[in-house]
Amino acid sequence: MGTYRMCGCFTRKFKIIEAAPPPDVIAAFEKYAEGGPQMTAEQLHRFLVDVQGQGGAKVSDAEEILLQVLQKRHHMAKFRKHALTLDDFHHYLFSADLNPPIDNKVHHDMTAPLSHYFIYTGHNSYLTGNQLSSDCSDVPIIKALKRGVRVVELDLWPNSTKNDVDVLHGRTLTAPVELIKCLKSIKEHAFSASEYPVVITLEDHLTPKLQAKVAQMVTQTFGKMLFRPESECLKEFPAPEDLKYKILISTKPPKEYLEAQTNKDKEKEKDSDDDVWGKEPTELTAEQEDEKTDSDASDNNQDDEDSDAFEPEVDSSRAPGYKSLIAIPGGKITGRLKEALKVEPDKVRRLSLSEQALEKATVSYGTDLVRFTQKNFLRIYPKGTRFNSSNYKPQIGWMHGAQMIAFNMQGYGRSLWLMQGMFRANGGCGYVKKPDFLMNVDANSERAKLPVKKRLRVKVYMGDGWHLDFKHTHFDTYSPPDFYTKVGIAGVPDDEIMKKTKIKEDNWTPVWDEEFTFPLTVPELALLRVEVHEYDMSEKDDFAGQTCLPVSELKQGIRAVPLFDRKGEKLNSTRLLMRFDFV
Repeated sequence: MGTYRMCGCFTRKFKIIEAAPPPDVIAAFEKYAEGGPQMTAEQLHRFLVDVQGQGGAKVSDAEEILLQVLQKRHHMAKFRKHALTLDDFHHYLFSADLNPPIDNKVHHDMTAPLSHYFIYTGHNSYLTGNQLSSDCSDVPIIKALKRGVRVVELDLWPNSTKNDVDVLHGRTLTAPVELIKCLKSIKEHAFSASEYPVVITLEDHLTPKLQAKVAQMVTQTFGKMLFRPESECLKEFPAPEDLKYKILISTKPPKEYLEAQTNKDKEKEKDSDDDVWGKEPTELTAEQEDEKTDSDASDNNQDDEDSDAFEPEVDSSRAPGYKSLIAIPGGKITGRLKEALKVEPDKVRRLSLSEQALEKATVSYGTDLVRFTQKNFLRIYPKGTRFNSSNYKPQIGWMHGAQMIAFNMQGYGRSLWLMQGMFRANGGCGYVKKPDFLMNVDANSERAKLPVKKRLRVKVYMGDGWHLDFKHTHFDTYSPPDFYTKVGIAGVPDDEIMKKTKIKEDNWTPVWDEEFTFPLTVPELALLRVEVHEYDMSEKDDFAGQTCLPVSELKQGIRAVPLFDRKGEKLNSTRLLMRFDFV
């Protein structure tokens, strides 16, 4: 029962009533229970095969579901030829644990070279907040690793006495953290969410003496966990399956440390979002700058590991231990981008581009980018004016095969929700196998309008759980919330769209029962976007949960879809009941 104060001295009471099963659930129960009052394990099995698309399900799987539902709802300790009532059946379908929308197990082929995968990648992984004045710490690194992030970035600088190494965002007011502390935390938490390899990208501003110290620290900290390439140049990257529980180092080969660096031009545009949840993905294309030459494709941004291409190379004998650590060498863009994107037959490497440089490159070199990423790594990083640690649209990089779309993991908003959604795929292990069309040598991302490959039909039945996760006055001081759901697609431009349900007034358990169809030209890169908001007539609508799910992983049938908060933390009870079908 919720009590809401009206006009100071009057109150209104609303009883939170459990919503009845939607018509489709009732119809399915009647059909598969063959008109009876209960559904047996054999009947549930037929429902799993016919409606839920679980062709490999066995009767024993249905029996296990039945047992779990009865134990949870009726506290029956033993299974004795029981069956499900309609309410039990509805409870099962609305359970995010028993009936999730995607699999939680690794199921992609993990035996291809690393370059064949999108990899969950962080940017300036040590920052706790904004890019200019927040503290540096190992805490955000630990959080990212626990979320399944597989690429961690550390910026290395000499400490104040020049005898040790700190991690900080150079030429800013960020407070440093010791490198050794970061390394120890990475070792402890690297495989807490995934057994697949962690890559540490180093942005190095060190003298050869300090590089040698880093080599010693890394070697002593990680020991046998560290992957050391057998030769200076790998012809092909190993497979994730062969690198389980391994740490890989990625940076450029050692260079002369230059204490005096030329001040680089700063971009002038502001970086702010209109909306507390971030801009819609369709608005996230980077602003076009004045045309620059190809030699400036890296934007000369201090975050770009490849931008300082004019620093002289140091004799590798001055830091041999450091150089031998590098499993994924960073490349340099010293001339035209087209030349930098040439695939070399006898070695693999990594290049970095800013989000703006990538957008410009896709106009002229789309096919070259795809071909380059079939064997080599391409890392994309945020433009330098994202001082508030916001993010950009990841789809542009994914469409061209870029494996490492580096994101500010503390930059909460719609862009990060998309990134989190993509890496819910493949059991959340941090590695997602790239679609076959990106591994085709003749792949051309600039093709004419593509035909519709398949259509996703989504039905939004109802929602529940807000009254358990939020205070009863969280959304509205005077009455229960007025929820509506936005549902749509993030993906290639032709596929992107958002639609929304009607508003259900004064109801903690809203029932919408609305259906939407989405034509998809590139379903392999499509993400299903779901947001729930509470309508507010006088102010901005309140946020009430979100999720993004990879379309290629969606299970067909009636599914319980858990919702997440702004930071991507799963809400304890809040979820939607939805149906997915490909037509």
